[in-house]
Amino acid sequence: MSALRPFQLHVPDSALVDLRERLARTRWPDEPPLEPWSTGASLSYVKGLVEYWRSGFDWRAWEAKLNAFPQFIVPIDGIDVHFIHAKGRGANPMPLLLSHGWPGSVFEFHKLIPLLTEQFSVVAPSLPGYTLSFAPGQKRFGTEDMAAAFSTLMTDVLGYRRFGAQGGDWGAFVSSVLAHRYPALLFGIHLNLLAIRRDAKIAAPTPEEQAYLRQLAHFANEESGYQWIQGTKPQTLAFGLTDSPAGLAAWMVEKFRSWTDCDGIPENAVSRDEMLANISLYWFTGAIGSSFWPYYARRHGPWPIPEGKTVDVPMGYAEFPKEIVRPPRSLAAKSYTDIRRWSVMQKGGHFAALEQPEALAREIGTFFGSLR
Repeated sequence: MSALRPFQLHVPDSALVDLRERLARTRWPDEPPLEPWSTGASLSYVKGLVEYWRSGFDWRAWEAKLNAFPQFIVPIDGIDVHFIHAKGRGANPMPLLLSHGWPGSVFEFHKLIPLLTEQFSVVAPSLPGYTLSFAPGQKRFGTEDMAAAFSTLMTDVLGYRRFGAQGGDWGAFVSSVLAHRYPALLFGIHLNLLAIRRDAKIAAPTPEEQAYLRQLAHFANEESGYQWIQGTKPQTLAFGLTDSPAGLAAWMVEKFRSWTDCDGIPENAVSRDEMLANISLYWFTGAIGSSFWPYYARRHGPWPIPEGKTVDVPMGYAEFPKEIVRPPRSLAAKSYTDIRRWSVMQKGGHFAALEQPEALAREIGTFFGSLR
């Protein structure tokens, strides 16, 4: 496609200076006299993170890590879509689409992609509306629109007749929608989060299902506030997080703590530099407001897999112990009719590609290897 063009990221020096100046001028809130983290991001932790971001974090090193991957921009459905295309080193590599989620980016895959390219040619796009697939004023994409854009990317742009898809968070929804809408294009899908309804009625639940319902109730009561604001009034939140880098860092790092297998210390799961590389990419691109859109689209539209419909291509699932919700297989089988692999992992959480890249890569390779 003639409109496809190579891409390298270079944030202007002036943007780095502006960031450091804003961080130095942060106006801090107080904190309730309660256990740190119990009401949101810890004041002392975020202060330390912001100071390291201002004086110790090397953005240029992480920019170079990203630029070490072959990257491209292509217009699809009215926007410019950014993607990594790391071609496989082995014989007859399978095309594999990797889709990230929120508050993630393609930085999530910096350790995973090199582990996969012996077996796969990896295509890792920035989700439409996220970081390098964002421009001010562009149209907004829900997961169904993202799936349509990625089917175009894989087939019309890159020329792959069939491919595999893998994802967690919104990437799991994108992969599932792809499999539902375009089954002939997919070898199969591999997920580390299940895109099943969270309001399903369960008659006479089994003990395993009862445990899941308790987990789901805790998430709804204590951990879903971000979904409500991002899904109802995302624009209001965007003002604060687009203007304040410290606010953006606090909003995101709380998720790196809550959703990872870290025993209360985010760096036990994801390094400080990895978190800040991801946060910085959102900051420099100004994409945080647009990244909320899938939550708004989900709350104001139908479930991405229509009621009564199923995903019928081969599916593999890696259940990481600290994932935000972990439905049992009995419920998953009502939505995914061809579950070929279901692996209960020993360690890891929501950001599996960052937390446990080797384990995730083995699962992906084993699942798709069984389909050849």
